[in-house]
Amino acid sequence: MSVWRGGRANRSARIERSTAETKVLVELDLDGTGVADIATGIGFFDHMLGQIAKHGSIDLRVATEGDLEVDAHHTVEDTSLALGAALAEALGDKRGIRRYGAALIPLDEVLVQAAVDLSGRPYVVHDEPAAIAPRIGPIYPTSLTRHVWESLGHSARMTLHVSVLRAGRPGSQPDAHHVVEAQFKAFARALRDAVAPDPRAAGVPSTKGVL
Repeated sequence: MSVWRGGRANRSARIERSTAETKVLVELDLDGTGVADIATGIGFFDHMLGQIAKHGSIDLRVATEGDLEVDAHHTVEDTSLALGAALAEALGDKRGIRRYGAALIPLDEVLVQAAVDLSGRPYVVHDEPAAIAPRIGPIYPTSLTRHVWESLGHSARMTLHVSVLRAGRPGSQPDAHHVVEAQFKAFARALRDAVAPDPRAAGVPSTKGVL
């Protein structure tokens, strides 16, 4: 919860989410240094959540127990929902933040643009090539990447655009790992800018007075 102490907000959160299919714990500190402790049972997804921590300068702990004997869907979805809820809780009333963030991130042949508005209005736009490999590693379906952004964005109540602008040479199959990883890195950098304190604006960054 975002609580003001000595003129500075303690912007941390702890979210526990339990369903018949998953049990998720997310702890984060928006003013961290990128320390990550991630365990979802899906190695590639752990790696991607670690990108959010490292490149967003967020201390992040995620522990998920899911029905991986079925597939990865519930684990990825519920973890993303819990992460979005933790972001919303840590931001509190969003007083004194920049609100907007954007990033243009290259990863070798891939180029991704992400833009974040901590608007309080959930809206997600996602664009990536349709021709990428259907799976990364033994258990992560690439079709779930869109679902990550939809689940996280709606739970965090943010407007989020993630677009793959370039995915390699024409006529060659895109490297799915690069395509997905660049999205997570771009989101992380955009989020880092959006949650950063704005030294010129002490109030809520909206003419409505609320976000």
